[in-house]
Amino acid sequence: MSMDLTLKQLVEGLPKTLLNASDRDLEGFQKIIDETVKLREGHRNLQKMINNFSTSTIQRS
Repeated sequence: MSMDLTLKQLVEGLPKTLLNASDRDLEGFQKIIDETVKLREGHRNLQKMINNFSTSTIQRS
């Protein structure tokens, strides 16, 4: 199940404590977001690699 959220949905779900967070808190949150994006891209790349491997293995059989 894919859970792609729009920016509006994401912002509406933010707690008020985050909206009133300090710069230091926001920097930490930004790091979490950056790493999440990297993880997501890595997951997509891994899926592509697995699909390509599976396809090439089937063709060689």
